[in-house]
Formats: sequence, C-alpha cells, structure tokens
Amino acid sequence: MRRLRENGLSLFFLAILLAALVGQAIAGHADYNNDEIEHAQLLDEQPQTLSIGRYVVSSSFGQAVMENWQSEYLQFFLFILTTVWLLQKGSPESKELDKAGTESEEEQLIGEHASPDSPTWARVGGIRRWLFSNSLLIVMGLIFLASWFAQSVTGWSAYNADQIEHEQEPLSWLQYIGSADFWQTTLQNWQSEFLAVGSMAVLSIYLRQRGSPESKPVGAPHAATGVEG
Repeated sequence: MRRLRENGLSLFFLAILLAALVGQAIAGHADYNNDEIEHAQLLDEQPQTLSIGRYVVSSSFGQAVMENWQSEYLQFFLFILTTVWLLQKGSPESKELDKAGTESEEEQLIGEHASPDSPTWARVGGIRRWLFSNSLLIVMGLIFLASWFAQSVTGWSAYNADQIEHEQEPLSWLQYIGSADFWQTTLQNWQSEFLAVGSMAVLSIYLRQRGSPESKPVGAPHAATGVEG
C-alpha cells in the first residue's frame, strides 16, 4: 500500500493509458473493418477485414497512436526548453520573474553546492554534468523524434496501401513526409497541444485548484509568479 501511495500518480496515468489504448484498438478495429466492408460492397468484392490482433500491429493503428504521442512529446520538449528563458507574469507554470536562464550552480545545487544526497552526476563536472543537467530535455526530444519517425513510417505504409488499393502510384518515404496528407495530420495535432499549454499558462494566472501543484494557493495574488500550491 505504501508503494501504491508513493507512486499513485504514475500508476494512475499508466492504467488510463492502457485503458485508452485498448478502447482505441477496439473502436479502430471496428471502424477499419466497416470501411473495408463498405468499400468491398461498392466494388462487389470480398472484404479484406482484419482480426483485432492483426489490426493492432497494422500501420493504420500505429499511425493513429504515433500521431498523438509525437505531438505530446513535442509539447513537453518545447515547454521544458522555453520555460528556461521565457516568463509569464502571474503563472505558476513560469519561473519567478528574476530567474530567467539556467540559474547559478548554487541555485541548481550542483558541483561544490551539491548536497550529500544529490545525484552523483550533479556532483561531478564535465560532460556528465552537462548531460544530467539537460537529461530531461534530451530524453523528451529523443522520444519525440522516435515517435515522429514512427508516425511517418506507419503513415507512409498506410497511405501507400490506400494508393495501391485505388490503383494509384505509391510515394517514396521522402515524398510522403513532404505531402499535404502527412502535414495536415501532423499540424492538426501540434496546434491542439500548443493551445492546451498556452491556455494552462494563462488560465492558471487567474483560476485556482486547491491542493494542486499546478495551481497557485487559492489566496495567492494574481500577479504571484512561479508560486505553486
């Protein structure tokens, strides 16, 4: 019970992630097969439906999942990066107005200012300290690039399957990532993430949620910046 309590946030989101993936697989499988049946009826052919097991390893399902994953990690990558230097007066999502930048070693508890229980790489210098100092941004960026690439490959495969089905010329991967089809779905996801982050930064200036670290204390002035409840 202690471990459940101490890891409740991550376990909760892992559980609803898995539930959402299962739900998406079931709904996507039904939608895919319905489209195949309708298309086959128009052409008076036998429909090429898939089992749910084959569907979840198909390009169609992979593209749908990766489209969302890459935009989420892009959102966090940009948020982590921009909040180092950019500020928003009154927002708990911003640092205090006099702390823009990477801050001093004393403020960051690194090198000679590290405490005995600080991570080892915070106490050493050189490339190891640099890597650890930027590790969150680096990993978020790598996950974004990996999921973006996976989206492009699965989307390319699904697009070409549709092209072949309609007796049209398939595209190379480079042609596909330069196509309107690819960027329409990509930018559709990006703009929704940018809207969500920007809304959170601004709305949290004036609105509160008692007990949440994403909100200022209920009684904090609207102008209080970098203060979390």
